[in-house]
Amino acid sequence: MTNPSNLSRRKFIQHAAMAGAVVSAVPLFNIQAQGASRKFKIGLIGCGGRGTSAVGNIITAAKVLGHEIEVHSAADFFPDRAESFAKKFDVTSERAFHGADAYQKLVAQPLDIVLMATPPNFRPLHLEAALNAGKHVFIEKPVAVDPVGARKVIELGEVAKTKGLSIVAGTQRRHTGSYLRNQNAIAQGAIGKIVGGTISWCGGKLWLKERMPNESDASYMAHNWTSFAEMSGDHIVEQHVHNLDVANWFIGRTPQSAVGFGGRARRQTGNQFDFFSVDLNYGDDCHIHSMCRQVSGCYDSVGEFFIGTEGSAYGGGKIQSAKLAKLSIPEFKTQGDGMVQEHVDLLESIVSGKPLNEARNVAESTLTAIMGRIACYTGQMVRWSDLTTNTESPWYNLKLTPSAADFEGGNVVAPKDNIAPIPGEA
Repeated sequence: MTNPSNLSRRKFIQHAAMAGAVVSAVPLFNIQAQGASRKFKIGLIGCGGRGTSAVGNIITAAKVLGHEIEVHSAADFFPDRAESFAKKFDVTSERAFHGADAYQKLVAQPLDIVLMATPPNFRPLHLEAALNAGKHVFIEKPVAVDPVGARKVIELGEVAKTKGLSIVAGTQRRHTGSYLRNQNAIAQGAIGKIVGGTISWCGGKLWLKERMPNESDASYMAHNWTSFAEMSGDHIVEQHVHNLDVANWFIGRTPQSAVGFGGRARRQTGNQFDFFSVDLNYGDDCHIHSMCRQVSGCYDSVGEFFIGTEGSAYGGGKIQSAKLAKLSIPEFKTQGDGMVQEHVDLLESIVSGKPLNEARNVAESTLTAIMGRIACYTGQMVRWSDLTTNTESPWYNLKLTPSAADFEGGNVVAPKDNIAPIPGEA
């Protein structure tokens, strides 16, 4: 854990990903073993900062592998965003689409890969369209804001398998050498059985957008999407999902239930909480404390720590174990940070004809975060089965609105600002 008070949100991810074990400057796949150079045509849905950075990441990844990227088309809800991105990457105006249905026009283009970096509530719908059009996909995390959407992504992952298509998610710790090394060591029993731990993403407040005069509800929610649970899932889902993903990955299963609390103290717009604290029960006497906060002026902490019966380990850092020296742990060689490596792995999966499918992993991590959010909003114990198998549960069919389909149909009604769920009543 560290106190990165001077680092931006995305920059800190890059720094944290590089911590721990030494990371080599060559990718996981053997560069020399790849075939001839290839040009990939890509399109981006969601032309904001994260989407623009993802395009830069895949261009870097392609250069490492000796391939070429053609940024062919772009789609965004806002015309100025689509146009600005198009100018930056020499996309013709005819292939820069805007509006709630812009994604449909983009997936109809002759593309190899579609990159998705919209607000999370749009991702299940856009993923389905891309797969139906036969495209490989890079999809940012989280992949949904509610149980219905997350289960849909799991279903779509199975569809991708039948079509031979790759789905790579923006959970870059799974593509980071230090995390890969530690997960491998833990899987070999380096720290024995994991019995507890803590994971956190506690940082300063995120950006917000005040409502402009006469702005429509749809425009306001799209501009200010990180302030509304209906758009982002709340920050336990949108941001803390990284740490929750590591917990599921290292422990090797999803939690059975969640109990927690949270609240809203300093947010100025939207309906989200400022902080969450959740006890995740993974069964077999294993409990993980999950906490996240977006409040400026407080101590910052981002990372993961696990306690086992025979040692302890940080997510991408030090392992304390007498057994470590006796284990044969591969040197996971990666290209720079995980946000480049995930695209290296995507491109190599396409070239090799061996699709990489991360849909279930990222959807289950998204569901873990949603379970924690519901537990804190309501004050109730929420079970994994409530979101996945128990159709009688009040949360099984939970679908937040306005949905992606509401945006496309012009039926968006924004929730009132500064009215958050009340535990015990929600």
